Amino acid sequence: MLKIGITGQAGFIGTHLYNTLGLFTEEFQRIDFRKEYFEDEVLLNDFVSKCDVIVHLAAMNRHNDPQVIYDTNIRLVEKLIQSLTHTNCKPHILFSSSTQEEKDNQYGKSKKVGRELMINWAKKTGGKFTGMIIPNVFGPFGHPNYNSVVATFCHKLSHNEVPKIEVDGEMKLIYVGELVAEILKQIRSGKNDNEVLVSSTSESKVSIILTLLEKYKSEYQEKGEIPFIDSTFELNLFNTFRCYMDIKNHFPVKYTQHTDPRGSFVEVIRLGVGGQVSFSTTVPGITRGNHYHTRKIERFAVIKGKALIQLRRIGTHEVLDFYLDGKEPAYVDMPIWYTHNIKNIGDEVLYTNFWINEFYDPSDSDTYFENV
Repeated sequence: MLKIGITGQAGFIGTHLYNTLGLFTEEFQRIDFRKEYFEDEVLLNDFVSKCDVIVHLAAMNRHNDPQVIYDTNIRLVEKLIQSLTHTNCKPHILFSSSTQEEKDNQYGKSKKVGRELMINWAKKTGGKFTGMIIPNVFGPFGHPNYNSVVATFCHKLSHNEVPKIEVDGEMKLIYVGELVAEILKQIRSGKNDNEVLVSSTSESKVSIILTLLEKYKSEYQEKGEIPFIDSTFELNLFNTFRCYMDIKNHFPVKYTQHTDPRGSFVEVIRLGVGGQVSFSTTVPGITRGNHYHTRKIERFAVIKGKALIQLRRIGTHEVLDFYLDGKEPAYVDMPIWYTHNIKNIGDEVLYTNFWINEFYDPSDSDTYFENV
């Protein structure tokens, strides 16, 4: 079993990598890292000595003073090298660099120089090193105005602000889940490679990205419709947008119920994509679920009975409670990387409609169990 530590564990990419490693408990053991370790030689040495692999993601992306970015990023690399030297440890180092290496900015320069410092360490010590040159990364939980323009657009649109395009250029992008898969590939290969060019998985103008996100806001956030999704990129972009919404206050969404002497009628979902619709009954006191998905779009619609639907983002402690009653039919959607469940809290059988955007495949279920 490989023991893996991540500097920058609490950051955007670090969070996704840490959570994904947690899906492979028989293959990887996660060695926890805190940013304070860089300020405490004893703690940093202890961390380094425990790791078979260190993924160095810790870095500063933005600051009003570009020199601070450069100095900070070089200092972090130098402290890691000092610790490796002091402990005489030679874990496999994976270094996160950027396609901005060749651009005339202090961030790009700091990543290039940092990678060269790590290459020199590996040459001198016989250590194992992989330098990854990474394009623009987007995905859920990135910080707006810091990690990517996609994060900024998603945050602003979902919170009813108006995003602005500074430069409408072509962007080469990779979804954070795809990047994590590439990092795992490099970890498993265990090979030395000073320069691994990570390919982008999509390319788009900034204005096209904004148009798609505006569509998601209009159709999904405002109308509750699942938009037409034409590619893996669009699915990843839609799932990213969903995670920036004010989930706590957006759900549950009540349906429009039409009633006449015959009974009632409720339109459950409008779909721009296919998938699978299921129906369930749940007896009082029973809980279903306690699992999460990393790519699926899912909707729970309570038609009859009383239910408690709970959500919790993986790696956090806050539990969101949503109470639904079939007297006012309503739905809650499941964001990716949120473990969720549904419990019958009434005295009668609970009737629920479940929709998910892909057919269930037991060999690739994208379903990971964890109690809310």
